[in-house]
Amino acid sequence: MTATPMNRSAVRLLIDNKAFLALVLLVVVSAAMSDNFLTGDNLLNVLRQTSINAIIAMGVTFVILTAGIDLSVGAVLALSGAFAASMTASGLAPWISVPGSIAAGAAMGMVSGLFVAFGRIQAFVVTLVAMTVVRGATLVYTDGRPISIGGGDVADAFWQLGGGYWMGIPIPIYLMFFVFVLCWAVLHHTRFGRHVYAVGGNEQVARLSGINVNRIKVSVYAIAGACAALAGVVLTARLGSAQPNAGMTYELDAIAAVVIGGTSLMGGRGRIFGTLVGALVIGVLNNALNILGVSSYFQMIAKGAVILLAVLIDSRSQSSS
Repeated sequence: MTATPMNRSAVRLLIDNKAFLALVLLVVVSAAMSDNFLTGDNLLNVLRQTSINAIIAMGVTFVILTAGIDLSVGAVLALSGAFAASMTASGLAPWISVPGSIAAGAAMGMVSGLFVAFGRIQAFVVTLVAMTVVRGATLVYTDGRPISIGGGDVADAFWQLGGGYWMGIPIPIYLMFFVFVLCWAVLHHTRFGRHVYAVGGNEQVARLSGINVNRIKVSVYAIAGACAALAGVVLTARLGSAQPNAGMTYELDAIAAVVIGGTSLMGGRGRIFGTLVGALVIGVLNNALNILGVSSYFQMIAKGAVILLAVLIDSRSQSSS
């Protein structure tokens, strides 16, 4: 039987929104298996726990859209968080320490982007080296020990970024949606966003059409670094201290959220909304398994299976398009 245009459109619609459908299915199954899942407190907890991974993943989305990869975001999170904690402990107000930490994260990402763009080195290798170097720099900076944000009004104001509430909703949730709206606007309503898609779609064609490919590459790694640094600030504020081993494996969760959200690892195709949904899929899955008392070892297996399924579906959809 030959597929009609309407049938093909329906299939394409399902494929394009597979992450959202998976999220809805996961919520329904979780609610059916546990009465505690759909409580207001638990849903806010899911969003708060998801916020850090979502913020990182939205920055990583820019990199993957250019057919790159960034393995250093977890380490950047740790070092930026350490900078924020030490500045706060020294008495610097959040309006200084937070932008300063974000700028430091953007600078670290920019260095990786320079090596990728002008050094012609594979992004995997560059960011793997950056992950090692920045992680080592974090241990040197912290001397392998946590850095407390201290006490007083300055520390309390900084703590609000990670542990505070506004209108009954945790501040990190507001920050997550602010980053989402900002990234969505940049990707879909600016020339820079169109150039990001063009570079990922076909770098040679983008270069011939007059796009400064190297500048785009440097910029997306800087964006990923800035998002990782913001996530580091939120995590440090919530814990009240910067941990030298913070952000371990966070880069894997971020990449997983991007892939589950439908962004192609080959570049040029994906949506920031899908990344947000992908992060929520991981967050809901972790929360549901915790409520059900599933061992953390099996949680890792389940997460890996979900990621593999997302990649397989993405590969099939590309081959059929």
